[in-house]
Amino acid sequence: MYQALYRAYRPETFDEILGQEHIVKILKNQIDTGSTSHAYLFCGTRGTGKTTTARLLAKGLNCLSEGSRPCGECENCRAIKEGSFIDVIEIDAASNNGVDNIRELRESVNYRPAVGRRKIYIIDEVHMLSTGAFNALLKTLEEPPEYVTFILATTEVHKLPATILSRCMRLDFKRVPENTLITGMADICRKIGIEADEAALRIIAANADGSVRDGLSILDQCISGGDRVISGKDVLEFLGASGDEDFLELTDMVRKKRTSEAIAFLAEILADGKDVRQFMKDWINHYRNLLMVKFMKNPQTVVNMSAENIERISRQANVLDLEDINRGILELSRTLNEARWSTQPRILLELSIVKLCLGAGEIRELSEYEFDRAPAPAKPAAKAVKPDPVKEPETGAEPPEEKPDEEKTPEEKSDEEKSPATTEEEFDCDEIWNEVFEDGEAQKGSFNIISRGGTLTSIDDKSFTVVVSNDVTKNHAENNRKLLEDLMEKHTGRRRALKICKKDLSRREEKSAEEIAADVSDVLGIKVDVE
Repeated sequence: MYQALYRAYRPETFDEILGQEHIVKILKNQIDTGSTSHAYLFCGTRGTGKTTTARLLAKGLNCLSEGSRPCGECENCRAIKEGSFIDVIEIDAASNNGVDNIRELRESVNYRPAVGRRKIYIIDEVHMLSTGAFNALLKTLEEPPEYVTFILATTEVHKLPATILSRCMRLDFKRVPENTLITGMADICRKIGIEADEAALRIIAANADGSVRDGLSILDQCISGGDRVISGKDVLEFLGASGDEDFLELTDMVRKKRTSEAIAFLAEILADGKDVRQFMKDWINHYRNLLMVKFMKNPQTVVNMSAENIERISRQANVLDLEDINRGILELSRTLNEARWSTQPRILLELSIVKLCLGAGEIRELSEYEFDRAPAPAKPAAKAVKPDPVKEPETGAEPPEEKPDEEKTPEEKSDEEKSPATTEEEFDCDEIWNEVFEDGEAQKGSFNIISRGGTLTSIDDKSFTVVVSNDVTKNHAENNRKLLEDLMEKHTGRRRALKICKKDLSRREEKSAEEIAADVSDVLGIKVDVE
């Protein structure tokens, strides 16, 4: 009968365990010195070797070898491997989680070992025990007979009562590094005559995310196709799942505002049969991981990923603003909630991608202006116009009326010649605005939000004015005020203060009857007169 790779190649000695050197060192030393604990708690993520190590500890305590223990070859070691050793009792707490099951265990503890030196109880998934079962186990766990050793294993240590934790020696199993996984899988491939290139093994290790069992299960799946040679392309076809690489790439497209590429990439992913709602959940979790990595020095405590995958996410988190991460989480969460009742969740997800690329303010601006208005015809260059007199802010009085040249006295003409009027520099606002954002986007990825929702309308000696169409753009401009002023100084040669004005979208431009008639004449091609 065929056995899965993770069962057929289960370690038989401590030296064969992958990636848990700190635990192996402790247990080997305790077995050699005879100082083993009465109760152990093995905790860690799935597939990292908790149950395997528990069996190796049981072997070591009952091994008949005079040398290094466990030897994996003596009668007791072979019996434990085959599951026929009477003094090693494995209990699945998921299906034996009641008080009665623990009472039976307490009764059996009173009987001495029948064959070996020690009686070993391995309780897997111990967090599944009921409250009553935990209470029934407490006294026996604290003071078991000298010939009994308890080994508790769990993936969710936070669910265990403090009274249990305080009675055990806790050993935490870490995720196995990718390079260690690759080395282990390459060794297995050589033994079974499979040729797997490094790219294939690296993809498998990345998707295993630190779990040896998951990695061997994926390798087993690839081998089941019957091919003796496995490439990276083959592994991707067999996986057919959205891994961290997909979310990293899609998030990067959204960050760079590459809307069409992001939608096309989503179409490729969904074409492989992925569930849209599950994809949304996983993408939200990716944004959550970005948030944790961005603000935590040791994200391994809250991000359930391998060190290599955390490093990849870290690089992306460094180039994303908190605003981008926050918007991604909120937008996708809202879309997922709506998708629960929708028959077209894919369309909702595609719309979310568009919103994430453009921003809510820019969507509103486009819908109100660009989508319902034809492009305005090019206007001729504006002629220089003399500014109208402005009231003084302190008094509100009109400035004195300027006299014609022929009415001015010789003294007044002489004063004007001595004090010529200063002239402002002329700038092409559109050209400067484009240059500012070419430099700004290189320094800050989200800087493009201001260019989409704001327009540079004027530049004078002391300031420049930017008109924005929504609160999102206004807040972003305020937050980047110094950078905008620095860039304007670079491209205009003088330091100027930023003025931000918000466009009133509720008002429509009023036109005179003559202007309306001229517009109608242009459209219909006939002359329209106003009476």
